[in-house]
Amino acid sequence: MSRYRVQNPATGEVAETFEAAGDEEVDGAIAAADAAFREWGGRSIQERAGIVHRVAELFIERKDELARIIALEMGKPLQEGIEEVEFAASIIDYYAVHGPSLATDVEIPSTIPGKAWIERRPVGPLLGVMPWNFPYYQVARFAAPNLVLGNTVLLKHAEICPRSSQAIHDIMAEAGVPAGAYTNLYATHEQIAAIIADPRVQGVSLTGSERAGAIVGEQAGRNLKKAVLELGGIDAMVVLSADDIGQVARDGWDFRVYNGGQVCNGNKRMIVMDDLYDAFVTELVTQADGLVPGDPLDMPEWGYGPLSSRQAAETVHEQVQRAVAEGATLLAGGVLADDGSAYYSPAVLVDVARDSSVFQEEIFGPVALVVRVSSDEEALEVANDSAFGLGGSVFSSDAARAARIASQLDVGMTHVNIIAAEAAELPFGGVKRSGFGREMGPLGMDEFVNKRFSFVAE
Repeated sequence: MSRYRVQNPATGEVAETFEAAGDEEVDGAIAAADAAFREWGGRSIQERAGIVHRVAELFIERKDELARIIALEMGKPLQEGIEEVEFAASIIDYYAVHGPSLATDVEIPSTIPGKAWIERRPVGPLLGVMPWNFPYYQVARFAAPNLVLGNTVLLKHAEICPRSSQAIHDIMAEAGVPAGAYTNLYATHEQIAAIIADPRVQGVSLTGSERAGAIVGEQAGRNLKKAVLELGGIDAMVVLSADDIGQVARDGWDFRVYNGGQVCNGNKRMIVMDDLYDAFVTELVTQADGLVPGDPLDMPEWGYGPLSSRQAAETVHEQVQRAVAEGATLLAGGVLADDGSAYYSPAVLVDVARDSSVFQEEIFGPVALVVRVSSDEEALEVANDSAFGLGGSVFSSDAARAARIASQLDVGMTHVNIIAAEAAELPFGGVKRSGFGREMGPLGMDEFVNKRFSFVAE
């Protein structure tokens, strides 16, 4: 069976399979991307931005259809899917509107008589390797700024997202992106390595696991290619004080179980001060109790959707069971469906020892892991006790107190009194084993760009 397939995680049924690309098809796509770059990159940035704006409009026009596709592909509840498409459209349109000004030339003072300036020029064909958890949003973050810049895109999506990746390709073509400038490729892992090695390809962006990032980063380095890697995270949500601890807990729960807990910057470690801990945990358990499996296409009020695949659900279940075997306590949820589907009931896990194997792992599913601390210093120590460094948040009724702790988090994104501020104009990315490079906002225009220095002597 082809690796590319639509397999409904709510039922396990394989609805459709797709053949992986042949080597000749891949080489043809690279050649087309290289040829299109010369034409696409030669257009004015305003013309490119106008076409990208039309891409955003088509996303909105087709949001119901696009949401339905990913509900069947990876189990995202329909309303969450619509929200994702709308967010993706806002990112695409941000670069359509602001991209030209973000890529303007910048003159710099010079002691040598003449005019010196820095140009932002496109570099050529790029490879994007995208994940299944946000099939549209992740592509938008990578493709939109680069298309506006004048780069061309080869897009290798997750094997379980063949319909949504083709839908994006079709929208690009309908909006007026020329043939070869954006190509959906059902590539194999071996072909990914060959694409990165090809001298016509100038860079690679991957969003995915730490393991995948290490492989792609090594391949990029060996071939002297620029890479952007957005990898995993076990972000800390630190709760120091609160006027309404119940509301903070509900907000923490909602963010943790959103998208089935399959969120890179999810609040995967909730670090709570001792005097608030019991009330916080009690509210989490209240939220977890009474939930029922629901159809992603018709989700009931107290329903939860499946994870992306049975394998994903089994991985999360194994991690939770291993934590319990090592001394943790499962207070709610944590039930793996026995019918072969990908349902895993949202869980509350406490008493996970810091020296246990699970404490340092990313649990990519709906598991609220809560840690009790007794001082600001201990909270900071626990928060920074991680090889990852994507984001983190600190909550307190004293915002200055929270800001002091947040300023010491060893991460790429810090937040005070909000778990994650997310909008098209706000940069996203991490440090340490969470990867390197930034997407979104003005920084998203600065990764795959030739910052060419130019000088004209007097």
